[in-house]
Amino acid sequence: MILDIYKDALEYSAKDWTKLVILGVVCLFSFLLLPLFLLTGYNYRVINNAVHGVINGRDPLPEFNDLIEMFIDGVKVVIVQIAYLLIPFIIFLIFAVIAGNLSGAASSALMLIGALITFVIFIVAELMIQMGICHMAYNDGAFSKAFAFSEIKEAIDEIGWFECIVTYVGLIIITLVISFVVTAIIGLIFTAFGISGAVLGADPSGIFVLGVLINSAITMFIVGPYLSIFNSRSIGLLYTMQI
Repeated sequence: MILDIYKDALEYSAKDWTKLVILGVVCLFSFLLLPLFLLTGYNYRVINNAVHGVINGRDPLPEFNDLIEMFIDGVKVVIVQIAYLLIPFIIFLIFAVIAGNLSGAASSALMLIGALITFVIFIVAELMIQMGICHMAYNDGAFSKAFAFSEIKEAIDEIGWFECIVTYVGLIIITLVISFVVTAIIGLIFTAFGISGAVLGADPSGIFVLGVLINSAITMFIVGPYLSIFNSRSIGLLYTMQI
């Protein structure tokens, strides 16, 4: 099941390179508030398609239209993410404050315990975020459904907590591997050019900077959007695996 989800999402993400480039332009300006919400809203549309579809279906990539609706969806998703992540943050803060009033080994031990508890709660919060967004999409965008804890927990129970965690960890690994491979390939290419440039009397540092800029551009315009769609599609399909 998990491998089928990955296969579908990897193929789906490369269906329309024109939309990937458009999403890449949005990513370029994502440091601004409006494009960031548009990017998040588009990924929400990918999830929405997935939760109403099937693995290895023929769903096209979402269109870039109704930008106001896309923006609102993006805002809703960000609010859901912040709300859930506040829980592990507050718990860690409580442990940090208490540990700050202690000294020596007691402080260190409490901080270690707090870090472990926070990590576990963070993993649960991440799963609740992903499944909560999927649950919201499945229920026609009803914002309250992202916080329907009993319904979301029931969905995770039906899929299986182990399967959810393994799928999520797998997404992280695949994302890191793809990013590393692309970066390494571009780095090797420009290392070769750097050596050639040194032989020809060119400035190797200038070639290195050019390599970094091109690497960043490729990551921003192609790899980043591709991976964001891949992750969104995978999570949405995972939601459909309920019994």
